[in-house]
Amino acid sequence: MTPTRQHGPAIAEAVAAQRDAAVSLLCALVREDSQMGREQGAQDLMTGLFGGMGLDVDRFAVDLDAIRDRPGFSPPVLDSYAGRENVVGVHRPAAPAPGGRSLILNGHIDVVPPGSERLWTDPPFEPVVRDGRVFGRGSGDMKAGIVAYCMAFLALAELGLEPAAPVILQSVIEEECTGNGALACLARGYTADAAIIPEPFAQSLLVGQLGVMWARIRVAGKPAHVLDTSAGLNAIEAAYRLFDALHPLEAAWNAPDHRHPLYADHAHPVNFNLGRIAGGDWASSVAAEAVIDVRLGFYPGMPLDEVRAALEGTIAAALADDPRLRGITADVSYQGFQAEGCVMDPDHPMMTLLSDLHARVMGSPIDRLACTATTDARFFQLYGDIPATCYGPEATHIHGIDESVSIDSMMQVATVLALFMADWCGLSPRPRR
Repeated sequence: MTPTRQHGPAIAEAVAAQRDAAVSLLCALVREDSQMGREQGAQDLMTGLFGGMGLDVDRFAVDLDAIRDRPGFSPPVLDSYAGRENVVGVHRPAAPAPGGRSLILNGHIDVVPPGSERLWTDPPFEPVVRDGRVFGRGSGDMKAGIVAYCMAFLALAELGLEPAAPVILQSVIEEECTGNGALACLARGYTADAAIIPEPFAQSLLVGQLGVMWARIRVAGKPAHVLDTSAGLNAIEAAYRLFDALHPLEAAWNAPDHRHPLYADHAHPVNFNLGRIAGGDWASSVAAEAVIDVRLGFYPGMPLDEVRAALEGTIAAALADDPRLRGITADVSYQGFQAEGCVMDPDHPMMTLLSDLHARVMGSPIDRLACTATTDARFFQLYGDIPATCYGPEATHIHGIDESVSIDSMMQVATVLALFMADWCGLSPRPRR
C-alpha cells in the first residue's frame, strides 16, 4: 500500500486543520514589503519559520563569483547582494527509507512594485481577507505557494510522520528579475530528484515556459530650446519609435510557422513589453537622452545570442531606414533576465504522480500549461539535471492592482504537496524533538 493510500485521508484532514494558521502566515508575509532590495524582513520571518519546523537553516547571500560564469546567470539589476539572502531549510530524515526520493520545494520571496497605491482598494502591504481570498501584493505571486509547501510539511509532522528522504525548502530572492537566487542555490550544492515550485498557475501543471530577456536601449538625440524644436532631436520621441520598430519582429515570432509546438494553439504567445522609460531634463528643452527598458519573450530552443542579434539588428535597421530617426543614436545593453525557455517531460514519474494526486484531490484531471513567462524552474530543468515543474494556487491580478489568492486553492495545493511528499519521498515516524 502506498503512503497516500494508507495515510491520505489523515493527511488531508491535517492540512485542512491548518487553514487559519496558513492564512495568518500568509498575511504576515504580505505585510513584509519584499520588493527587490527589501527582502530582509520577509526572510527573517522565513528563517524563524524554517527553524521552528525543525529544519536545518542555511541563510546566505548570493555569491556573484560563484554564479557569474554559470549557465543561466543574468546580470543583476542592483549593484550589491549585501544583506539580501536566500533562506533554505533542509530536512534530513532520521530513518531514510529504501526507494525514497529527495525533493526541492522552491519559492521566491521577492515581489514586484505595487504600482500606484492610490489605485488599490486597500494598501498593498496591508493584507485583507475577503470573500475567501487574501488581498495584497505578493499574496498570489508567490507567498501563498510558500505557505502551501510549509503547511504540507507541517501536516505530516502533526501526524507524527516525516518524509523518508531529504526535502529542501527554498525561499529565494530575485525570481522577478534575474533568477540568481535560485541559481545560487544550485551553486551551493543543493540538488534533489525533483523540484516543484508552487507558482500561482491555478493548479495547472507546467510543461513549458518561454525565454525572457530584458534589454536597455539608451537613445541619444540633440537638445534645443523649444522656441525652435526643429533644431533638436527628441530622444524620448525617438525611443517610442524604436520600440514601435520592434513590433514586426514580435509579429514574426508569433507567426504560426515560427512557433514552438507547445504554443501552436496559443492566441499570442510572444510578448514584447515597454516596461520603463526615463528621459529629458526640462519641460522646455528638447530631450537629449532617453532610456527604455524592454522585455522580450521567445521560444524554448532559441539561443540567447540569436535573440540579441535579432533585437540589435532591428534597432540598427530602424535607425538607418526611418527618416524620423535620422541623427539619433542608440545602444543596447543587457541587465536582468537572460533566461532561456525550457520544456518539461509530462510523462516523467514526478509529473505523472503530481497529476494523479491532483485528480484525486480535485476530482478532475489536471490541465497542462505552456507558460508565456519564465519561472525559476528553468534552473533545475536546464542546469541542475533535476526534473522540475510549477504547481500552485489560483491568483488574480498578479503584477497588477488588488492582487489576491484563493485560500481554498492554497489549501488544496498544500494537500497535494503533502500527498506528493508522502509518495515521492516515502514516510517514516517523526522522532521526538
